[in-house]
Amino acid sequence: MMERRRMDAALLGLFLVHLATALEVPLDLPQPPTITHQSPKNYIIDPRENIIIHCEAKGKPHPSFSWTRNGTHFDIDEDPNVTMKPNSGTLVVDISRAKAEHYEFVYQCTARNKHGTAVSNNIVVQQSRSPLWSKERVDPIVISEGRSLVLRCRPPAGLPPPIIFWMDNYFQRLPQSARVSQSLNGDLYFSNVLQEDSRNDYICYARFPYTQTIQQKQPIVVKVLNLDAINDTMAAFYNDTDLFSEEPADERKPNFLIPSGPSSSKTVLRGQVLEMECIAEGLPTPEISWAKVSGELPTKRTSFLHYDKTLRIVDVSESDAGEYRCTARNPLGSVHQTIRVTVKAAPYWISGAPRNLVLAPGESSVLTCRASGTPKPSVSWAMNGIPIENSPKDLSRKVEDDTIIFTDVQAGSSAVYQCNVSNDYGYLLSNAFVNVLSEPPRVLTQNNKVYQVIKNRQASIDCASFGSPIPKITWFKDSRSSTLDGDPYVLHDNGTLEIHTAQAHNSGKYTCVARNSLGIYENHIYLEVKEPTRILKQPEYKVVQLGRSAVFECKVKHDPSLIPTMTWLKDDGELPDDERLIVDSDSLTIVDVSESDAGVYTCIMNTTLDHDSASAELTVVERPDPPTDLELTDQKKRSVQLTWIPGDEHNSPIQKFLIQYEDFLHHRGHWHNLTEVPGTRTTAHLKLSPYIHYTFRVLALNAVDFSRPSFPSRMVKTEPAAPDENPTGVQGFGTEHDNLVISWKPLSGLQANGPGLHYKVMWRQKVVDSDWTTVTVANNSKFVVSGTPTFVPYELKVQAVNDHGAGPEPAVAHGYSGEDLPVAAPDNVQAVLLNSTLAEVHWDPVPAKLIRGHLKGYKVYYWKEHSLHKHNPHLVKSQILTFSGNHTRRMLPDLHPFSLYLFNVRVYNGKGEGPPSPNHQIVTPEGVPSAPSSLRVSNPNLDSLTLEWSPPHERNGHITGYTLRYQPVNDSNELGPVEELALPANETSLTLLNLKYSTRYKFYLNAITVRGAGPPISEEAVTVMDEGNTQTPHPIAPSPPRRPPPKARTVNPFGNVSSSFGEDGTLISWDYWGPEQNVYVEYIVTNTVASRQVDIATQGWFIGLMCAIALLILILLIICFIQRNKGGKYPVKEKEDAHTDPEFQPMKDDDCTFGEYSDNEDHKPLKGSRTPSNGTVKRDDSDDSLVDYGEGGDGQFNEDGSFIGQYSGKSASRETAGGHESSEAPSPINTMNSLNSFV
Repeated sequence: MMERRRMDAALLGLFLVHLATALEVPLDLPQPPTITHQSPKNYIIDPRENIIIHCEAKGKPHPSFSWTRNGTHFDIDEDPNVTMKPNSGTLVVDISRAKAEHYEFVYQCTARNKHGTAVSNNIVVQQSRSPLWSKERVDPIVISEGRSLVLRCRPPAGLPPPIIFWMDNYFQRLPQSARVSQSLNGDLYFSNVLQEDSRNDYICYARFPYTQTIQQKQPIVVKVLNLDAINDTMAAFYNDTDLFSEEPADERKPNFLIPSGPSSSKTVLRGQVLEMECIAEGLPTPEISWAKVSGELPTKRTSFLHYDKTLRIVDVSESDAGEYRCTARNPLGSVHQTIRVTVKAAPYWISGAPRNLVLAPGESSVLTCRASGTPKPSVSWAMNGIPIENSPKDLSRKVEDDTIIFTDVQAGSSAVYQCNVSNDYGYLLSNAFVNVLSEPPRVLTQNNKVYQVIKNRQASIDCASFGSPIPKITWFKDSRSSTLDGDPYVLHDNGTLEIHTAQAHNSGKYTCVARNSLGIYENHIYLEVKEPTRILKQPEYKVVQLGRSAVFECKVKHDPSLIPTMTWLKDDGELPDDERLIVDSDSLTIVDVSESDAGVYTCIMNTTLDHDSASAELTVVERPDPPTDLELTDQKKRSVQLTWIPGDEHNSPIQKFLIQYEDFLHHRGHWHNLTEVPGTRTTAHLKLSPYIHYTFRVLALNAVDFSRPSFPSRMVKTEPAAPDENPTGVQGFGTEHDNLVISWKPLSGLQANGPGLHYKVMWRQKVVDSDWTTVTVANNSKFVVSGTPTFVPYELKVQAVNDHGAGPEPAVAHGYSGEDLPVAAPDNVQAVLLNSTLAEVHWDPVPAKLIRGHLKGYKVYYWKEHSLHKHNPHLVKSQILTFSGNHTRRMLPDLHPFSLYLFNVRVYNGKGEGPPSPNHQIVTPEGVPSAPSSLRVSNPNLDSLTLEWSPPHERNGHITGYTLRYQPVNDSNELGPVEELALPANETSLTLLNLKYSTRYKFYLNAITVRGAGPPISEEAVTVMDEGNTQTPHPIAPSPPRRPPPKARTVNPFGNVSSSFGEDGTLISWDYWGPEQNVYVEYIVTNTVASRQVDIATQGWFIGLMCAIALLILILLIICFIQRNKGGKYPVKEKEDAHTDPEFQPMKDDDCTFGEYSDNEDHKPLKGSRTPSNGTVKRDDSDDSLVDYGEGGDGQFNEDGSFIGQYSGKSASRETAGGHESSEAPSPINTMNSLNSFV
């Protein structure tokens, strides 16, 4: 016993050592043969085609092939019909010259080379057979209704067995059910027959799969008779009829037709399919159920076929053995059948077939052939096709039952070993070679192979190697600083390196090294970790109405180095080929949706490494189909029951049903809503009115819309009756002061309940014991009572009456006779002054009897008689304030201060206004004035200017004075300190002195009364620059006023006029609110050094630049002066040019004069202008028209902008210079003046 344990331990150790030896030996190395392909053990052939028996093998050197047939050598060369394929052992039998059955034998292939011999399985060759049905006489079957029946098929035996089915003469399958079904052997069973089973074309068909042929049995005629037909038929069929019964069958409990007896047994092989059936007859038709007596049915491998009559278990195992019970049951009883199942097993491998061994000289290992079966199989060994006991002895080999132990193998002991495992139900034959080699390592995986894997997934890098002895695999990454062993790396026995969860840092170059005692080999592998593909925005569930569009979005993120492919599926299949389905890069659009488009849509984003998918359902909705089959039941005098069948909901549940009716008697062609019921109901109890000819229809409503109306129901007529109700809305009112109009809402035809509808109208004054006055009114909904007192309360009643009686006692309504104008005015009218613009008016209410109608409210008439100020005109303009309701005080708003108002109060009713109360006065006190009506600035000088204003339009009292406030404003619109002056009331102008020159000021002027100061009026103005050296007036905003004061520059309608100096020139800006479209700008250029120093005193760089330019120009002018003295006189035209900007005067090379001036810049608008006009600044044709002549302040412009002032003395000198050339050279002083013009 101890020795056996030691042996098992040794075998286990050898097995583990060489577990990885089941490797593919490279074909360039010596190796015994290996069978790679062979025909199946039981090989069924088609007799119409050539027979091909496969046998393929590999080895080094390439093996040769031979065959045995029925255990003896098969000499292929002697049979002209048999050939062997080149470099192969496959046989091809040409049956064109021989019959296939002549080659039905047991074949075995042998492949051999100098290192060993491999053999194939025993291949049993049989041809497929599809024999014809034997001729037989099929007699008609006549059977009484309710009896059981079996139609036998009995197909001819074929190889393989045929597939059986029943059809009629038109090749249509016969219907089967729980009552009629086909058994496993092909017979057709009827648990009980019905008259509908009568037919003359019950045909059994057999289809043979290999030959694809179908054979059919002669048709069977079946006639099912009831008791009355049996006696009539017996005489005609007594010679030729197999009559099963003479009486109709009664109901009976079940009885088994298959299997017979109380129990049966069945044997099945492991791994095959177990099918058991129970077919029972009975009336009514029995139901079949199954159970396993000794355990549970294997749910995942079990199915029920043929209406539960067949129990099917696939992939049978030993656990499926035991007893099974089928039960047939109907209302009259039940019956049981027990089936005992035995499971046998042909041999099967426990741990796989034996594997090839590659050993180095001196190594040891084991070859194991471990299998099981029921009954237990036997194991036999062979070497190179010869039983091992007959093979040459080998001391390194020892056979132990299902194991061969190899110890210290030597070169030249390579061989192929065959293991044969067999029992009564089959056998297993396996070849495994032992190849003794000495081989240095090699890596079989392609060098520099690139593996790509998705981040966070498992990465496996192969390093398939071969060598003898078995190489040891070592892995390195990048710098090869250390071996890859341990977390996160796992090294498998076959050399594969696994990373359980790949991350971006795992990307890089890997090196696998294979070593054995004979050498070393290394290989480089690259791993790239990619970002996963993810659907960021998934398609969403859509509910779309028929005919509209649906859009499914599918936005995806993927690794940029991978090429994505978007695929859309519908219901897990391809999208329909329809132009209505538009596939974009990230969406699917379905236009004009139809019902067939409903389903589940899936977007799949595929890359070469991974994919992601998302699905959404499209539900197509439409308004429901109209209800059908309207039926009226349970009709009574005043009610009826209506039922219907709902139409198709079109994927949107019905919310409610609307029931409508047509009154064929009174309103033919008009449908009226009657009632509604919930969408879960299909019946309604309808209340009916008398004297109506009803026709009903039903409409269904879902989330989309109402359906079309159903077809109308049949007509329901109701008998006439007295009215059930009286008119509603009864009211009384007067249209004249002496009448009473009684009106009501008439009854509809549905409410009339009968013919001859009219109304009994009753009224009386609302006093005790007054009698009712009654009239009858037909075809009208009002009645006028004349001669009534003015505005007297009445009680009213209106009763409906028809030819069949009067309606119920009517309710009493109330009304009044006609109104008249009020006859009295409110008393005790007075006013209380709250402030200068608000007063409260009081009065006593007018007695109700004097109002003579419904009190609607009061009206206050008031008007401003005149202002208390002598300058304001006399005004009489009446205003009315209406106050609804019974009020005795109200406010009069928005009064003018310092004014006299008159007012009166009147009451009014539904007829109109009453007389006015006597006029009363309201004298409002003084208030604050409005702003002065105007404020103008004139005569601006260096340090002074004049303000002129007009009194306020609304003085609201006596003006006691004015308040003037003003403050300077700098270029950044910041306000300086405020100066304030108090002015007398009789002044309308003021001259301000000691102001800063060239400064913008803002002025605020208020008028004052005893109640305080009013709102201010504001204005802005700028003091002028130093006029001592004024050279040229230039256009500047605003446009000239129509009536300007002498030598004054009017600012209004301009404001906020300012200027600022910069490198490019002077920026002039303003606000403009006048009506003119064009604005003319007038501006003055001065050459005073002081003023220029003020503007740029803080800009030293600018002063230096100007001085340098001036010096340069001075030098140039001196040079030109010298040359002109030598060459001629200086023209006046060139003098004029000298006044322009030197920056735009290029010097001419020939005479040192300045070139022509380009006026392109002259037409550009001034910067900073904020006027809504086109902002164009217009200049004169001559740029020096104002530079050369006079002071800028002396000239005036008319309304079209032309200059109308007198030229100064300089004009005369200009004319003289223009006519005669000067013979004298210009002096340096004149030259400096010209320089100042430039600057």
